[in-house]
Amino acid sequence: MLIEVTDPADPRLRDFTGLRDSQLRRSGDRFIAEGVKIIQRAFAAGCRPRGMLLQPRWLEGLAPLLGAWPELPVYVASEEMIERISGFHVHRGALGSFDRPPEAPWALVKDASRVLVCEEIVDHTNLGAIVRVALGLGWDALVLSHGSADPLYRRAVKASMGGSLELPWLRLGLGEGPERLRAAGFTVVAATLSPLAVELPGIQVPERVALLLGTEGAGLSAAWQEGADLHVRIPMTDRVDSLNVATAAAILAYELRPADG
Repeated sequence: MLIEVTDPADPRLRDFTGLRDSQLRRSGDRFIAEGVKIIQRAFAAGCRPRGMLLQPRWLEGLAPLLGAWPELPVYVASEEMIERISGFHVHRGALGSFDRPPEAPWALVKDASRVLVCEEIVDHTNLGAIVRVALGLGWDALVLSHGSADPLYRRAVKASMGGSLELPWLRLGLGEGPERLRAAGFTVVAATLSPLAVELPGIQVPERVALLLGTEGAGLSAAWQEGADLHVRIPMTDRVDSLNVATAAAILAYELRPADG
């Protein structure tokens, strides 16, 4: 159902307005896919669409997907109008609103062999990049501390290239931490700059690994480090004091991949 947009204040566009607002970072009912490729991946992941906001040039390419949803509102607007509605520069001129899928069940994580665990990682771009690392290196799931960023926030979905819609993820409850992973049978490995940490590759890779990644600034909390079975660090020069968390995740996830990975 094509609808030409002439008024950025049209109430029908509420899914797409003010997308920089902090309250949308954990919107309870929807997520925003930015760009045609991510919209396509959202459809492929089985997400239910709520509406589209597109420049006319994208209609033909998305026609096969949109044709399956004849009642779906597809708002058509210029690049300038889309930016006025959303409140930011939409690089690709295409936004899709989808119902938010549920988190993965804990039973799925319990059956995994490799999970990345993020403690209070609040930068959505970093989180999206970590999701992409997990998928690219064959890790099974992502576990988030209670206060970590939302993997379905627009910037996280974009940075993951839609991977947030494919990688199973769940959030720990308030106060939960490494002990829950250990109880599920994982060897809990903390990424830390502690002088007591073993430089990789310097350990025998466990059969089941839960890799703990800390905040962009302070790293893992003392409690989470104490809750780990092993401490590891990446050998590097003294010209920097640390690596970006997504970069570190990529190196560590590669080193700790399964023996047949």
